[in-house]
Amino acid sequence: MHTIKSRAFGSVLGFVWILLLLTSCSMHKYGGIAPNREATESFESYSVSSNLNYYISGPDLYPNAIIGIDRKYVLVSDLWKKREFTPDELKVLVKNMQSKAWEYGSMMHGFNVLDDRGNDIGDVYSILSVMITVKMADENKVIIYTPPLDTYEKFKIRRKDRN
Repeated sequence: MHTIKSRAFGSVLGFVWILLLLTSCSMHKYGGIAPNREATESFESYSVSSNLNYYISGPDLYPNAIIGIDRKYVLVSDLWKKREFTPDELKVLVKNMQSKAWEYGSMMHGFNVLDDRGNDIGDVYSILSVMITVKMADENKVIIYTPPLDTYEKFKIRRKDRN
């Protein structure tokens, strides 16, 4: 009888724990990124959209990522560097990033930036294995955490570990 009560109590505690965890997660409005061929093609054709504000993360010569955020949204971050691109300037960065990725055995890819409801609010260009967190701060404010500064190098380390 005691073990039945203990199991029932444990089940109730487990349910409460899961409920608290789900409630906590739903209070935070996280979005994300999703691989997208059109975003890749846009960056690799050096297309600059007047509807996007552009930012880079990492070295100016070969950034870890380039993001373009819809002008309806405000990026809340001191780590991303805002840039105004011409197609020629974007071409130089994309080519540099591709060379750096190739050097470390990786490839570049485009992604959609998604808000907490799955709406497309911009684009990212980085290596395929990039980890970027998107969090909605307000209705039109977005926090996008930069990828690690050693984005390219981490990929090389993972490749070495597999061999």
